[in-house]
This record gives sequence, C-alpha cells and structure tokens, in this order.
Amino acid sequence: MRISAKADYAIRALVELAADAGRPLVCEGIAAAQHIPYRFLKSIMRDLRRAGLVRSQRGCEGGYWLGRAAADITLADVVGAVDGELLTVHGASPDDPADATRAPAVTAVWRAVQARTEEILTGVTLADLLTETPPEPAATLLGLVPARA
Repeated sequence: MRISAKADYAIRALVELAADAGRPLVCEGIAAAQHIPYRFLKSIMRDLRRAGLVRSQRGCEGGYWLGRAAADITLADVVGAVDGELLTVHGASPDDPADATRAPAVTAVWRAVQARTEEILTGVTLADLLTETPPEPAATLLGLVPARA
C-alpha cells in the first residue's frame, strides 16, 4: 500500500492546525513548519475546505482553522478528502463483484487489507496525533500495548 504525498501533507497540515487550535494559520506558515511545498499545500487546503475539514477566512486577520474539533477528524476523513477511496486494486474497489469471480482468495486478501486499513485510519484522530505516544489502534499493532480481548 502506498500513502500519497498529498495525504501525508494533508495530515501534517491538519496536525499543525490542531496544535494551534483557536488562532488562524496561513499557508505559508504551515508549509514552512511542516516542510510542505507551498503551491501543493494551497491545492490540498482547497480539498480539505471542500470536505469541511478546514474553514478559511481571507484578509489580514485570515487564515485556516479546523472545521471540526481535532477529536472529530479521523485520518480516514483526511485521506478520503484528498485521495478518495482508501484502497483500490487496478483502480477498482476490492468489493467490485467482477473482481471476486476471478480470484476469490486474492480478493479476500485485498478486502482484509482494506478492512484493516480502514480500522486503523478511522481509529486515529488528529487529537491522537498531538501526543508523544502512538495512538490506538496503531500502538496495538506495533506491540506497544496488549490487544483487547
């Protein structure tokens, strides 16, 4: 699986906004702090605004804020806003019925990868990323905390 630069930058930009909640940040500042190409970040912020993950205001008092609380924005929300569907195989969803008839065992593996990916990305919020420790469920998968029964 490959995480796009767009998704990585979007998450990093939103973490920057979450860390400075309450005051607007301008793209230039976010780009510099997170080492994101400025022009690329402007495009990403448009996608995030359309998805309601950020709000913006123009002018000297303007900038970007989170559109919702950091605890209410999951990584799945962010990836979906900038990249669309989380997992595709040859451009199609693993749930495509045509794919299931060709190689059922392979399709089952892709569905499991999709389910696990969605579990992780929906289980981690921006607020979780503001801490020093890896968030659940990533910490469990890394063996840092015991799995829940």
